[in-house]
Amino acid sequence: MGLAVETITRVEDFDALEDEGWDGLVESMERPSPFLLHAWLRALWPLCDEPRVCVARRNGRLVGALPLDVRRRRGLWVAEVMGGMDAHLADVLAAPGEEPAAALATEAERSGFDYADLFGMPAASRLGALGGLRLLERVEAPVLDLGRPWEEVYAEKASAKTRQTHRRKLRRLGEQGRLEFELAEGLDDVADALEETFRVHELRWQGRPDGSGLARPEVRDAQRAAYTALAGTARILTLSLDGHVIAYNCVLVLGRRLYSHRLGFDPAFAQWSPGLLCTLELCERAAAEGIERVEFLGGDEDYKLQLADRLEPLYEGIGLARTVRGRTVVRAQLARVAALRRLKRSRRLHRFYVDGLSPVRRAIASVYALR
Repeated sequence: MGLAVETITRVEDFDALEDEGWDGLVESMERPSPFLLHAWLRALWPLCDEPRVCVARRNGRLVGALPLDVRRRRGLWVAEVMGGMDAHLADVLAAPGEEPAAALATEAERSGFDYADLFGMPAASRLGALGGLRLLERVEAPVLDLGRPWEEVYAEKASAKTRQTHRRKLRRLGEQGRLEFELAEGLDDVADALEETFRVHELRWQGRPDGSGLARPEVRDAQRAAYTALAGTARILTLSLDGHVIAYNCVLVLGRRLYSHRLGFDPAFAQWSPGLLCTLELCERAAAEGIERVEFLGGDEDYKLQLADRLEPLYEGIGLARTVRGRTVVRAQLARVAALRRLKRSRRLHRFYVDGLSPVRRAIASVYALR
């Protein structure tokens, strides 16, 4: 039989999809994304303008899905993947042996948006393969392969001198007081640790433009709901000094892969690189647990590039314009992104891009941030 497609707009109907095997579709992805798990998207539902979850069934069985949010942006309706810039590795969900992308894209277009702006797509996206979307590389997304003792991996990634520097920073930080790494996995521990990450995030961005959306209470509430619902999958490693958290890594683990979500540190301790020390501890613990792959999912920060085996970039898919205004904005968006890419790649202007334009880049990012 053919596919039966529909669009779900009520949260009650979305809730029912959990028992229909939604997470099984996520886990069957080539690069499974924990940011598409049912509990994660359910937590984000209150932040959506017009949630549009397109689903495909065959013989009554859920075999495909595309979770969208149609948002009002500068007078136009824009289709985004639910989660905005947190929609890492966003793509059509499909059961093994099924190819529902075309049917779901057609169903999505019935939502009446002007154009689509889909952030976080992998290179081998099912949607990108359909045509109608221009994929632009936006995030470097370094990847680290583990599967071996951390000592071996670390020795390959960092010279003896660099490793000595890391140990010296940890030792000197320890001279300031009692140091402790702690991994929160259980429900209560994750909830408590998450509040500490909000506090440290405020310290890190105090007086500076912050495009993360975490300044908004509703965004924090959504993360509370997501992390507590996924406790165990969602974990938080903290580094504390005399009982006060000074650095953290918020991550999700799916299968034998670890995905970075947020990290930060107290700028008062920046000279000892507590964020880097926390990341190194995270990688060591992941290797000991048997995790085979770390997806940093972020940009080209030096420490990520030093640890990474390769880059597996994330893309922004812009297109599927359905109106004259939509086509006009798509052309402008493509030109803007291309200009930013040229600017970033220019050696002569790179420092200006990183420092001088940081407020502008954060303002642009805030457009896509969870609202």
